[in-house]
This record gives sequence, C-alpha cells and structure tokens, in this order.
Amino acid sequence: MNHSTALPPRAAWTLALMLTGLYTVNFLDKVVLGMVAVPLMADLHLSPAQFGVVAGSFFWLFSISTIVVGFASNRVSARWLLLAMGVSWAVIQVPQALATSAMGILVCRVILGAAEGPAFSTSVHAICKWFPDHKRSLPIAVVSQGAALGLLLAGLLIPLVTRTWGWRMNFFALCGIGFVWSIAWLYMSRDRNPQAAASEAGTTDESRRDSNTPARLPYRTILTDPSILSIFLLGFAAYWMLGQNLTWLPSYLEKGLGFDGIAAGRWFAVVIGVASPLNIGLSWLSERMLARGASTRFARAQLLSMMAMMAGALFVAVAVLDLPPIGKTLLFALAGALPTLCFPLAPALLAEGGPESQRGAIVAIYTAVASLGAAIAPAIMGRIVQNAGPASSHAFENGFLIGAALLFVAALAALRWLHPARSNRMLSARIVPVSA
Repeated sequence: MNHSTALPPRAAWTLALMLTGLYTVNFLDKVVLGMVAVPLMADLHLSPAQFGVVAGSFFWLFSISTIVVGFASNRVSARWLLLAMGVSWAVIQVPQALATSAMGILVCRVILGAAEGPAFSTSVHAICKWFPDHKRSLPIAVVSQGAALGLLLAGLLIPLVTRTWGWRMNFFALCGIGFVWSIAWLYMSRDRNPQAAASEAGTTDESRRDSNTPARLPYRTILTDPSILSIFLLGFAAYWMLGQNLTWLPSYLEKGLGFDGIAAGRWFAVVIGVASPLNIGLSWLSERMLARGASTRFARAQLLSMMAMMAGALFVAVAVLDLPPIGKTLLFALAGALPTLCFPLAPALLAEGGPESQRGAIVAIYTAVASLGAAIAPAIMGRIVQNAGPASSHAFENGFLIGAALLFVAALAALRWLHPARSNRMLSARIVPVSA
C-alpha cells in the first residue's frame, strides 16, 4: 500500500541529520524543567505534587496538536511545518525564563507542548518519504537519538549553567539554539529532489491516478486493527517511562540516591548515554534481520516486545534489589534504554501497513495516543513522591514499578496480536475497488 519516492541517499541522510538536530532541541526543551526542578521548586515554593502537575502540563495539548498537524502533513510540505515548529519553540522560551509563578510556567509549558507535539510524527512522515521501507528503521532511530543527545547535553550543561547563572538562563540559551536550528533548516532544506518534494504533502501521483483502488481507508478500519492497537499500547508504555524519567530522574538521583547537583547531572548523562548506542544498535540489528529475509513480525514486532519485557524486569530489579546508588543508577540506565526501541520501530511498523496518503495522520494519531502516557506519568509520580517523602528512594521506585507493569502488559499484548504482514493483507483486502 506504499509508493514512496525516495531521495538520493546523501540528500536523504543530510535532511535526516538535520531532523536529529531538531529532535535534540526538542528534548532539551522537554527535559530542562526536570533538570532545574530543585532550584525552581525552591524559588517558586512548589510542592512535589504541584511540580508534577506543571511538568505534566507540557503534554496537555501535545496529543491534540499532534493529530491536527498530522492531518495537515498529508497536504502541507514538511519543510514549512518543521520550520514553524523550530521558530515557535524558540520564542516560547523567553516567557518561561521570565515567569514568576507556577501558573506562568504552566501556561508556557502547555503552549510549548502544543508546538512540540507534532515534531516526531512529522519527522517520521518525512523520513518515510525519503527512505524505502526496508531502510527506514535506522534513519528513524538516528533521528530519535536526537533525544538522547539532547538529554546528554542537558545532563552535562544545564547543571553548570544553573550553578553559574541561575536556572532561568537555561531558557534564554534554548531560545538562541532554536533560532540557530531554524535558520540552518531554512538553508539546508531548500535543495530537494523535485519529485520527492512534490510527494511530501500527500500521495504520489501514481496513487492519486490509480483508478482501480482508492488511496484511502476509513480511519476506524485502520485504528481498530489488532496490530495497530498493539503498537499504540507499546507506545503508551514507552512514553510513560519517557515522561516519568525526563521529569523525575534528576530528582531521584539527587533526592532519592543522594548525589549532589553536579554529580546527579553527570549520572543523568550516563543514563541517557547508554540509550543512544543501544537504540541504534538494535535498530541496525532489525534492519539486518530484514535484509536476511526475516519477517517484520520477528525483526520488528517480537524484537520490540522482548526488549519491553526485559526493561520491565530491570525496573523491578531497581525497585527490589538492595544496591548502592551507583549500582541502581547503572541498572536504571539499561532499563530506561530498552523501551526507547519503540520510537524507531513503532512508526516503521505503522508505515508498513497503512496507505501512504494517510501515513502522516496515522503516525500522528499514534504519537498523540502514546504520548498520553507521558502526560499522566509525571503527575502520578509526583503524588507518590509527596505521599512517601521526596528523600526516600523507595517513593520513586514505587512509581517505576507502575511503568514496569505497563511494559509487561504491552509486550504480552504485542506478542499475541501484533502481526504486521497479516494486518497488511487484511487492510489491503478491505480496499473496495472503485468503478470507472
């Protein structure tokens, strides 16, 4: 059901690396609030529960904007959508830096979340235009590693900036970084393969002129397919852990495990640093398995499910084993890295099955639904921490157990119902021929 027009490899990878930079900015914007949580909460007199609500507010409009822009990406060039995102992210940093109340930061985070929500789905939609199906997992993984790079830079630099100039200066710095990326994107994305560029905003001419089959399926048909639902559940669990870790891992390291601010930032960078090579390595492994003739159920669905189950088991180990702080941190690093495989493989699985003309919207709906996990998790963790006391590592670890349970449920559901090739055949069969 896909008819993508790929770019030449060099051009495709150049733009993919630009998107990696965008995703780096995206995650710097996401994680900065968690990295400055301790001084910000002291300055604005916020309780852990209040801070959890403020942090989770980033995702309140995240899903809605993701769906809206996802449908727009079927018709509007990704170049302009991504440029608008980069500029808007930069602008909204200034009022965050100047905010003097929890409500001021909350409003800014809601707006920023709405602006950043569509970034991944729009990027994936573009990647699927630039690369053929059997070569998509690795570039999507590379783009998603912008997240790891952003978190790594955050762990190393934000504590230093905070200690030297105060927590507000981080937001001013992010404003400048966002504008630099936007200018670079405007320049780098201007020279494109005309045929591929024309296809970016919708279906190819071939699929539009096809008089035998329509280019679209009812969204109800696509979204109720068992494989699609399984992918959504895996994504929800992965985003749950992402939102929970971005918001509370720095505080867990500092308040729960007893590291000082600078050491906590460095260990945060270590945790993030483990995710990047593991994610790229597993994505490369998935592509190699496909190249050697493995089915997408084995090379993508089952691989992803097993990594989710391993992650759940490791999070349980963090909570129940009596380990020194460094031991818990290293175990957490591996546990947190494994669910990130969902970010490149889930969109590749979605792109495999649905019509190309609807791919942008499908990936956007997936991102919107899955990211609800990231919206809910910080607030729940904040309530758990407040009830148990922020100085107790067990308070945080009890929250990790909730995420572990979600990973187990999602993995078991995917092992049972996630059959990409079968769903592809079933969805294709439901396309009704159109009479001439």
